[in-house]
Amino acid sequence: MTKQWRAARRRDKYYRKAKKEHYRSRAVYKLKQIDFKYDLIAQGSTVVDLGASPGGWSQVAAELVGPAGKVVAMDIDRMIPIPGVSFIRGDIRKDSVVERLLELVPEGVDIVISDMSPDISGNYSYDHARSVELCEHALGFSKKVLKDGGNFLCKMFYGDMSKGFVAKVKKDFGEVHIDHPRASRSSSSEVYVVGLDFIR
Repeated sequence: MTKQWRAARRRDKYYRKAKKEHYRSRAVYKLKQIDFKYDLIAQGSTVVDLGASPGGWSQVAAELVGPAGKVVAMDIDRMIPIPGVSFIRGDIRKDSVVERLLELVPEGVDIVISDMSPDISGNYSYDHARSVELCEHALGFSKKVLKDGGNFLCKMFYGDMSKGFVAKVKKDFGEVHIDHPRASRSSSSEVYVVGLDFIR
């Protein structure tokens, strides 16, 4: 991370806002904006946050579901605990990890959210393909745990494989949108795929 990058981050209004409001990342405002637009997360819901570390999205999800809801954060990396949020460390591709989740929430999940991102190589075609691969894993996981009518959200770097992935989401959800929230940097190629009303 260069000095120039750090200086630009300090000037970023969402970075400053996150610090002021005690959130763990500026990405929280992307989730807030998407939730406001699509009414993704309801009070009392059960939410699973994939690739959750450092935990910003889990913080927002916990606020949105309220005391009657549940939030489970999942990541292959460690995460500093968040009050009211359960944490499972593991690879979502493994059946044993899916089973650990369903032990916590045997009734199933209302919403799966994923802000997972690959390590950036600088080769956009490669990074795009890795991003879509992570989206595929998030979608496959969601199909195992979502209740009928559940919702899905994942980040994707837009590119030539995006159309194919969105087509797959459309097979499993009644309504699908692609969104670029205001909190995303204008130079970023990231988009968010929103799937509403899961059809089992």
